[in-house]
Formats: sequence, C-alpha cells, structure tokens
Amino acid sequence: MSGPLRLVPDTAHEPAGAPTDPSAAATGAGSEPAATGRRRRPARPTPSWADDPLDDLAERLSDVCAAAVHPDEIAAFLEADGLTGEQITARYGRRNVFELAAELYERVPRGYPEPPAKPDPWHATPGRFLLRGVVFTLPGLGYVLSTPFLEGPTGLFGLSAGTGPLAASALVGWAWNQALAHRAYRWLALGGNEAAAACLRIGGPLGALLAFTAALLLPGPTGAPVFAAGQSVYLAAATALLVLGRERALLYSLLPMAVGALVLLWIDLPAAARAALPAVSVLAALGCAAHTIHRALAGDKGPQGPADDDGAHSSGPPLFASVPYGLFGLGCAVLTSVAVLGDVLRYGEGASLTGPSVIALTLSMGLAEWLLYRCRGLALAALSDSTTAGGMLLRAAWVLARCMACYLGVLAVLVYATAAIWPDGPHLNPPRLLAVVALGAVMWTGLLLQAFGTAWIPALATLAAAGVETVPLALHAWTPTSVQLAACCCTAGVLLVAATALLGRITAHR
Repeated sequence: MSGPLRLVPDTAHEPAGAPTDPSAAATGAGSEPAATGRRRRPARPTPSWADDPLDDLAERLSDVCAAAVHPDEIAAFLEADGLTGEQITARYGRRNVFELAAELYERVPRGYPEPPAKPDPWHATPGRFLLRGVVFTLPGLGYVLSTPFLEGPTGLFGLSAGTGPLAASALVGWAWNQALAHRAYRWLALGGNEAAAACLRIGGPLGALLAFTAALLLPGPTGAPVFAAGQSVYLAAATALLVLGRERALLYSLLPMAVGALVLLWIDLPAAARAALPAVSVLAALGCAAHTIHRALAGDKGPQGPADDDGAHSSGPPLFASVPYGLFGLGCAVLTSVAVLGDVLRYGEGASLTGPSVIALTLSMGLAEWLLYRCRGLALAALSDSTTAGGMLLRAAWVLARCMACYLGVLAVLVYATAAIWPDGPHLNPPRLLAVVALGAVMWTGLLLQAFGTAWIPALATLAAAGVETVPLALHAWTPTSVQLAACCCTAGVLLVAATALLGRITAHR
C-alpha cells in the first residue's frame, strides 16, 4: 500500500486464489496459483469482518500518529485508551502494543500541527478607550467658561493673575492622583472594588486638600482659589470613577460644562451661567464618585469583582511602590505646562497660549491606552513565534515601532485639526508640531514601561526632561519650542531603548 490512509481494495471482485494476507495485499506480493489448491497462510490472524483493521485504526488516529516523534508516544496513547494485549492480538493480529504502535508510526507520515491559537489576554475594546479619551479632554473646557473670573493684573513670570494658582494646583493634583490611581489599581487586584474604594475614600480627599493648599500659596484673583478648589475636587472624583470603571458616569457629569463651552461659539453667556455650569459638573462628578465608593464599600463588587478573596485581608501594596508613578505624573505635568505656557514665560504677556495642542494630546490618551494593550498582546504573540532571543528582540522592536507610529500619526492629525478649528488659535509651525508629537512619545513610552512594572526609569527620565526645559525658560535662553523639542526627543529616545530591551526579554511577558 502506498499510503497509510488508503483503504485496501475490495476483494469481492478479485479472482479466486487472491491473497488474503493483509501484508501481502499491502506490499503487492503474489500468491501461488489457485490451480495448485494451496493458499499461503497469513502470518497473523485477522478478523473476518475487515481486510486489515489497522488501516481503519491508522485513519482514526491519524492526528495522534502524525504528531508523534517516537512510536512509544502512540503506544502510550493506545494503552491510555484502554486497548489490551488480548484485543491487539485478536483484532489487529499484532503481538503487543509496541509492535502495533511501530506499524502505525511507519504508516502515517510525520506532520506536526501548529499549536492552537490562544486567546489574547490583552484584548481590549477600542470603544471604552475612546470614551476615556473624551473624558480626559472635556475638563479643559472648564477653563474656557471660567476665563473672566481668572483675569486680573499680570502675575508671576508674566502670566495672567489666575494662572499661577491653577498651575500649582494642577501640578500637585496630577502627581498625587497618578500615585493614588496606581495604589488603587493594586488594591483592586488584591481585594476587588471594596479594597480599591477604601483606598480612594482616603486618598481622594487628601489629594484634593493638598492641591487646593498649593493654589493658596500663590497670589491671584478671588476666582482663582474657587476654581482651584473645584479643579482639585474634580481630579479626586474623576480618579475614583476611572479606577472603578465608571467612565460613562463621568462623561454624563461633564455634559453641562461641555454644552456651555459649545454655546460660547455662538453667543456669550452671563457670568452666572459661566460659574454655574462648571460647578454643576464638579458636583455631579463628586456625587457619582461618592455613590460608587459607597456601593463598593457596602459589598457591591461590580463587574470586576475581587481577584483574591484572601488578598483583601493582606497588608496591601507598599506605599513606596506608588512613588515613581507620582513622580512620572509630576514630570508629565511640568512638560505639559511648559508646552502650554512656554511662550508666555519666555516672551511675556503678549504671547499666546498653546492650549489647542494640549487638548489634542489629552484627547489622544484614549488611543494611547488602547495601543498599550495592543502592544502587550502583539509582543506576547511575537514571543510565541520566536525561537531565539535575537528573533524575539527583533519582533518586539517591530511591534513597538508599529504601535508608536500609529499613535504619533494620529496625534499629529489631532494637533493639526484642533489648531485649525480653535478660534484665534496660535500659529502651528512644524517645530511646534514636532515638539507636541515628541511629548506624546515621551508619555506613551513612559506609560508602556509602567505597564510592564518598570516605573523608575520613566519617572527619572521625565523629571530630567522637565528640569532641562524649565531652566532655560527661567534664564530666558533659547526658544521654548526648540528646548522642548530637543528635551522630549532625547527623553523619548532613552525610553524607547529601554522599552525595546524590556519587550525583548522573555521574563517581561509573564
């Protein structure tokens, strides 16, 4: 027989005296003529209901036999399947299981199948991250509504009177809430929503108090501390809602402020409406956060539930583990502030703010988070396809390059779009565009390293970049755009090398 799965020809149409030995039929050996009246006895007994039942067995076990690298694997499978020695002799005419396995191994050609595709543990729905990008961006509209309350005589460094207190409050709030979010997510993994809510119940109000205190340290108009208080409370409430998976509730809370800012494109609003709409959004976010935390503490585990029931009773993650995440948030806050206020700090009151570019950056953060998941999933698939450490490193670098190119391309389009539609927006020249894109590269690679548990490298790198950008501004040396472009490009390069090396390590994907 030429093929192991080919059935033995039907002997009903063969002449009398045709060979009945299955081995003879398989090899094409002849028999003595029928006229002699002698018929060769088969070497092994075969059942009367099949010419060679081994062919049927080979066909039925073709996948097992093709994937075997030694006949003993087939023998082990046959024994595990309950085939006894008596059955082997009576049914297949072989002496034992090893002889049967050896013949099956010879009949079926080798064909090692690819392992079945495993589900991607980092699969994520883009819609959720698009929603997060929107809720990251909408709070900026509150500054548009509250501009009249923040105006006044020129303050520190040529800034408007209310800018200093708000910037100080934002820096403290951003750093604190980055660290708080990390710690709350760690508690979420250990004890579920209840443990995370307990962390947020304490950390949120404390962070809001610290951010508000920072605003009081700098002089400003009467409206500045009030707006800083609302900003601090909102950051704490938004952190709680985002950690506990209530993005949609946060979006609904921001709708009054968003609608008011949209109305300003056509008509001016009275001062009472300008003050009331941001206040309504802040109070709505605070109410949603308080309700969500209360439900979680009351035992409503929510859609995520506890990861480990015993983890809720442990001592919890160490406080020091969240420090680099807070420092990274501080560094990013300084870099973003320089991107917005750099021209004013350098050239004085007549310079324009670059708010549209930062709005594009915050809007892109939803895509950035989704690409972090995609990058981890693609890197894990690259690990499965690699057979050498060098091949793994090359595949990881290719995955990282694709994800970063996708993010930076979309960010560039958003920067152009926001600059084009923003009323009286600043002129967007190529260096300014590249500076914003470089800042996005720093933030994305830093978040990627944090996602793999490497937090100190992005924290120290962003703090160094923030220092490099602020010192020339204080000395009135060079232009803010060129300093930002150089600092962010160098920092992004360092973080990109670190991320490539990290993704190329097998142990990083556990």
